[in-house]
Amino acid sequence: MSGTLKRTVQDAFDEPACATNRAKSATARKAGCAKPLTPGAAAGGCAFDGAMITLQPIVDVAHLVHAPLACGGNSWDNRGSASSGSMLYKTGFTTDLTELDIVMGRGERKLYRAIGEIVEAHAPPAVFVYATCVTAMTGDDIVAVCKAAAQAFATPVIPVEVPGFAGSKNLGCKLAGEMMFRHVIGTREPAHTTDTDINIIGDYNLSGELWQVKPLLDRLGIRILGSLSADARYRQVAQMHRARVTMLVCSHALQGLARKLEETYDIPYFEGSFYGISDTSAALRSLCALLVKRGASADLLDRCEALIAEEEAKVRAALEPYRARVTGKRVLLYTGGHKTWSIVSALQELGVEVVGTSVRKATDNDKARVIQVMGTEAHMYENMAPRDMYATLKASGADILMSGARSQFVALKARTAWIDVNQEKHEPYAGYMGMVDLVRAIDRSVNNPMWAQLHRPAPWETTRPAAPGLGAAEGADGPGAPQANDCASGQDRLAPGEPADTANPADPADPASDFEDC
Repeated sequence: MSGTLKRTVQDAFDEPACATNRAKSATARKAGCAKPLTPGAAAGGCAFDGAMITLQPIVDVAHLVHAPLACGGNSWDNRGSASSGSMLYKTGFTTDLTELDIVMGRGERKLYRAIGEIVEAHAPPAVFVYATCVTAMTGDDIVAVCKAAAQAFATPVIPVEVPGFAGSKNLGCKLAGEMMFRHVIGTREPAHTTDTDINIIGDYNLSGELWQVKPLLDRLGIRILGSLSADARYRQVAQMHRARVTMLVCSHALQGLARKLEETYDIPYFEGSFYGISDTSAALRSLCALLVKRGASADLLDRCEALIAEEEAKVRAALEPYRARVTGKRVLLYTGGHKTWSIVSALQELGVEVVGTSVRKATDNDKARVIQVMGTEAHMYENMAPRDMYATLKASGADILMSGARSQFVALKARTAWIDVNQEKHEPYAGYMGMVDLVRAIDRSVNNPMWAQLHRPAPWETTRPAAPGLGAAEGADGPGAPQANDCASGQDRLAPGEPADTANPADPADPASDFEDC
């Protein structure tokens, strides 16, 4: 790891706005936040993956991965971030380094040529170049190459020095924000500014969630001047320094960027969420109050209250037909970050009981909010192995598991309904109308008639009564017919004289003991 990267990582760990970090000693802060990996356990995403997650939703930028093919191919577009315009971000660019390129030291020349080809073919407003483990270890100077290419091709070329070995996915998100602060923010001026210009940081427009909130802001006359990086354009990132207020959605990853915008450009920020009726209303109120404090018209507060009253009445009317179908259902929530409390709050508004929630990747503020909305910390889980998740589903009598796609197989084994609420989901749940989408998904999943079929005892698990007038040995189907208890063990009926297979016991394995595929 280069000295520059080491200092950048150390600065990210030494975040004064982080409550957890402030509580540590100076020695503990230097050790960072990452926990040692358990040998044989999945490590999760790397720092490069985190940087891609944060920056790839900038839709008009060409994202060039300087690496062998697998680094780009295996990580590309792993979130459902949506665009209302350019689709260039969906095109994968890589230098596709081979062993010969690495041995012969051709990496920097190949990178320079690739940047030129991209500019000629696509004319993007900027090219982002991502360092990876291989190119960082071989010592390719992507900063120098980017600088030379920017001058030669008259296009901003931004180095994203976040190789995978730098740390966890969360650290990669932090460092991506730092790269934007160093190289992009403040490099362009907007054509005009207003008293209601805002930044939104930490939202990625998954499945178009921003589009369920933006109409509300438009009705209030609030303009999203800067975005990192929901449906963002390069100019929006470059102009973030002229916003009046910043709303921070995913505080754990990009809190440092929000703090630096406040310290450098005097842009105050607050943490909020657009999940749930109450939280959406609270976010709008906080946003308008800060804008008025910063010079916006005072009637913005009255218009905000009128909008909230109208939208809450509309969404509660839309939810009423579903309330009886979902009230009292029990949910185990296994997600991370701000969703640990924002989705809990949304579910409780629907009358759904949350039997437990994970607090992975959650800040102390997030955990405090979980305790506030749930009333106890007894059902907070830092991490949960598949076996423990299965046991919790069974012990709590949960009707549904809400998690990411990797946990769906646990729900399958537990014969429990499942809803995807993580980055891979295909339905938007943000804003007021997002609550209607969420309750529809819950109703569709947990009240599916398939569950009655699935939980019904199998034919070989019950004994059919004998027909009147027939002996017990003959059974209901006549002499010689297979009896229900012949198949009680799950084995096929043996032919006369066929030896039983004693090597393979007939009792099915307990699903709780088999989680190799989870």
